[in-house]
Amino acid sequence: MLHELSHLIQSRKTNLPEGSYTTSLFASGEDRIIQKVGEEAVEVIIAAKGQDKQRLIEETADLFYHTLVMLTEKGVTLEEVEEELRRRHQK
Repeated sequence: MLHELSHLIQSRKTNLPEGSYTTSLFASGEDRIIQKVGEEAVEVIIAAKGQDKQRLIEETADLFYHTLVMLTEKGVTLEEVEEELRRRHQK
């Protein structure tokens, strides 16, 4: 699912369809995208600390999505992140 979402986000960056939230993030620029990642990270922490499991799942999904948007904006692929995780696992 993360790969499918990553490809969709890349497509949105390339095509910039009107009315798309992803398009609006790319139009807002790098600083706004990074800010959203920070906001979502805080919401994950709050959910983990004092909310129910479903809320934690929802907030983590939001964090994953916004992180993928940030990676796309910066020209980093999900495959590159996975390769780094594989490299670390081999140590």
